[in-house]
Amino acid sequence: MPNRTVFFVSDGTGITAETFGHAILNQFEVDFRSVRLPFTDTVDKAHQVVRQINQASALEGKKALVFTTLANEEVMKVIRQGCQGMLMDMFDTFVHPLEQELGVKSNHRIGRFSDASKSKQYQSRIDAINFSLDHDDGQSHRDLASSDVILVGVSRSGKTPTSLYLAMQYGLKASNYPLIPEDFERQDLPSALKPHHKRLFGLTIQPERLSEIRNERRPNSKYASLANCRHEVKEAEAMMRRSGIKWLSTTTKSIEEIATTILQELRIEHSAY
Repeated sequence: MPNRTVFFVSDGTGITAETFGHAILNQFEVDFRSVRLPFTDTVDKAHQVVRQINQASALEGKKALVFTTLANEEVMKVIRQGCQGMLMDMFDTFVHPLEQELGVKSNHRIGRFSDASKSKQYQSRIDAINFSLDHDDGQSHRDLASSDVILVGVSRSGKTPTSLYLAMQYGLKASNYPLIPEDFERQDLPSALKPHHKRLFGLTIQPERLSEIRNERRPNSKYASLANCRHEVKEAEAMMRRSGIKWLSTTTKSIEEIATTILQELRIEHSAY
């Protein structure tokens, strides 16, 4: 059972509060119950949040942990005065000291995605996501030259989720292209990829793990057999070595770690959203 409840309270989506809060809480070997309370943008909603936090604190006999990113001062005042949990106000902790240091007042914008439709950065991210979907799993060779990165590797090695993460988090146009048995027979990269060598990055995976993943998709098939997975991984890695493509194993790495390595290795300029 969770040892304590943690609330993430925001007048926007709550993504920023939750992301930051989890980064802090991961430093502790404690099992938390997470509750996100987004769009807390009125005094009435703030009172409801206070009741929910205080009820959890009373039931558990421990102060609930509360991470907030509330820009509205009236809403924050209700939380601050009524909350019986341990309150961690990220604006108070970070924004106010920065205002003093920079000599500039923050805009106290409500929500990370407010007025997103008017933002060029946001539209660029949407374009990158659409591009990555159109160029998933080698679906299209059209406009590959516009790719910021082209991921190559055997089927189910993590290319698609990594491509989408790069698009969603960094606004990068990420294509991915599967290496298939025909490529291994030719012992050569697909012709569509050769003009874009500088943008290529390879993903590989331990055959045992690959077999497990493929068996979830196609149980007891040749595609998922350990022998076939060993063969494909061996041939794919050999091809990447011959072609001078940088690559890494995704077996024990998170999507975030994979994406960060790609950005470092290919020295891609990017924006964080």
